[in-house]
Amino acid sequence: MGELEDAVMTRVWKWNRPVTVREVLEDLQQERSIAYTTVMTVLDNLHQKGWVRREAEGRAYRYEAVSTRAAYAAALMNEAWSRSDNPAAALVAFFGMMSAEQREALSDAMRIVQGPVTQGQPAQGPENLTGPANPGRSENLTPPENPARSENPGGPENSGGPENPRGPENPGDAEHRAER
Repeated sequence: MGELEDAVMTRVWKWNRPVTVREVLEDLQQERSIAYTTVMTVLDNLHQKGWVRREAEGRAYRYEAVSTRAAYAAALMNEAWSRSDNPAAALVAFFGMMSAEQREALSDAMRIVQGPVTQGQPAQGPENLTGPANPGRSENLTPPENPARSENPGGPENSGGPENPRGPENPGDAEHRAER
């Protein structure tokens, strides 16, 4: 997706309502010289790609985003990654460019996608992520019901909170309790 498509989508998301070509044009013209027909073509292309829907209003259309900025960014990353002749090397290079905050966000996202790790089950690796190759893993596409659980995969019972003031249970704890 091009720079102009991104600039147009940014406005559609920012306003969070159906917009006309004229509204987008006037906003873009504050930054650059651009023709009405160019903006109309970009919005039509975005409509054909499925990024915006449109409804006729008189002789014009009103355009509205179909998905979120996050989904758009994910599609851009996926498109770029799929063009690589060596996807693993592309990921290594991409991760190497990330800031500490971006790597932390990636780690958080991996925890959400992978779901909680429970005792006795092996951790799920990237090869087990949901995607076209693994359609049976769709239950991991949505974030957990309680976002705090992604920070504590063991759940509240292992939090060291009021339910379990001693903290996470160790296998040896049962023996020590039995001796007490």
